Amino acid sequence: MAPVSLSWCLGAALALFCGSPWPQVHSALAPENEVPLRPTTWFPEGKITSVTLPKGRTRRLYFTLKKKAPVMSVTVSPCDLPIEWSLAARTLKDKPLKSVQWSTKKSMPEVWWRGPGIEEKMHSFTGNAVDTFLGPSNPQASIYILRLRSEQQNTRATVYLHEGLGQSGAFPLLPADPRVHTLGVGMTSVTLSWAPSASITSLPQTQESYDYCVLVNSQQNYPSLCAARESTGKKKDPKEEKKERRRRVTAWPILKEWWWQQWDSYPDPQSPPSSLADEYADLQCACQGTESVCTVSDLLPDTQYYFDVFVIDRLNGTSMAYKGTFARTHEEARPAIVTLREGELRWVTFGDRGSNSEQFFTFRPRGWQQSGLLTLQSCSGGEKVKVTVSNKGQVLTSQAVGGDLVHIWLQGSPSYLIHLEREGTTAGQISAATADPALPGGLMASVKMQTSSAYHRRGVPSLPSTLQIKSFNRLRGCNSVTLAWMGTEERSLYCVYRRKLGEREAEAGGEKAGGASAPCLGPESRSDTERVLCKYFQELNPRRAVTTAVIGGLEPGMAYVFDVYLMRRWGIPIKYASKMVKTRKEC
Repeated sequence: MAPVSLSWCLGAALALFCGSPWPQVHSALAPENEVPLRPTTWFPEGKITSVTLPKGRTRRLYFTLKKKAPVMSVTVSPCDLPIEWSLAARTLKDKPLKSVQWSTKKSMPEVWWRGPGIEEKMHSFTGNAVDTFLGPSNPQASIYILRLRSEQQNTRATVYLHEGLGQSGAFPLLPADPRVHTLGVGMTSVTLSWAPSASITSLPQTQESYDYCVLVNSQQNYPSLCAARESTGKKKDPKEEKKERRRRVTAWPILKEWWWQQWDSYPDPQSPPSSLADEYADLQCACQGTESVCTVSDLLPDTQYYFDVFVIDRLNGTSMAYKGTFARTHEEARPAIVTLREGELRWVTFGDRGSNSEQFFTFRPRGWQQSGLLTLQSCSGGEKVKVTVSNKGQVLTSQAVGGDLVHIWLQGSPSYLIHLEREGTTAGQISAATADPALPGGLMASVKMQTSSAYHRRGVPSLPSTLQIKSFNRLRGCNSVTLAWMGTEERSLYCVYRRKLGEREAEAGGEKAGGASAPCLGPESRSDTERVLCKYFQELNPRRAVTTAVIGGLEPGMAYVFDVYLMRRWGIPIKYASKMVKTRKEC
């Protein structure tokens, strides 16, 4: 048998080099059982398609547009590695014959790709970020070709085609400021905040189909859920990988690697997309609905963690990643008494649930006057927190900290010991609170605290007589409104922020808008695009300490929520009560 096989192989080789004795057959007239060597895939419109990219191999996806589609958008989302992708429009000189009946084994895009024609490059991109081409279609194009390539190693990507104007709605929208902010860091917990997604704020009726998911790890930040899943996925056993390689060995060693990479990587176009639960079921994610403030607990002390926030569209099975952040938890071995720095704004979190919890701080005012100001505000709702200030074992003051600002004047001592204590609750209150769905995760308490050396002061800074904002109906126009609020006899900075409301929020009286800017969150939680003006004001007569501001650049017939923050040199900024004003429709 060996000589026969050898002679057969030599004959086949001579036939390949010297030319085939059989007549040439055009690909359009090839037998029905012929399978094209280069696999090709049609790219469907309005469907998220997952594509596997073998290292160093170019994947091609083909699609055509409807005749009445003047605009199109193509979105490519890499998984975990940078990829190269380009979009081109190909115009054939002679289109394939319509009389040819194509079967499922045939590859019409391959015939179009090989045929004579003109190809015009429309877009190209290299990187690991989500990129979208949005532009007019080519009216002369016979077929569009999407090429994807990975140079580093095997990876995956998702592609999406949308025809027509407007947003596709397949992917959640990120806010103008997509960063994740760190509000507070403790020994075993970190408090995060981020701006809400426009997909949630613009359409409140669709909030049930969206989720924010917070991913915590000690490795790195991930640009997507797919990258996180690839990194945290379980590695295969070396023995299993060896068996897999043996199973893939074929009789054609020269085509072995290319053949299997190409054909194994093509998904069945008829198979349904994987569910969102499968997308991140193996990740240590905390998905908490549509709240944009989250406290991650049960962390290790003195450990650096990376935090990623993803907005999930459970209806379409898609997600978008915020710009992640990182923080290092406090070390466990540090002294029980923490030294407060000058002007430091600290978010103190009590992570011990079900029992009393306390923390100690020390502060040394600067200057020979030895005077300072301690400002506190509770951010824990119904939880009770008590502050006690002492010096050399003598209690100077002790009081409860609530939602309103607490000012404590420090004078006459070189250093002060500040004791924050969460007051105890009974076992019945603990079990009831833990079972209450309004308190997810059990009891939690946090306090916002700031200490400053008060130079040339003689007491606590004055506060406005009222924190209400007034608007004047007679001065309300189509594009502007006039606001007024009470100030103080001290020179201070006042900053005004605005936010446009949707129809449903306006009908509800702006109640939902007030929750987006809770009193405990200061101007650091607001986007710079929402700030409209900042002004200094001072009036020595408290009864006449009224300042006004004309807010222009508004749209007719729209409702806006305005917030005013009193920015002081000492203490935490003071937030006035939110005010909703609607501009006139006609002027």
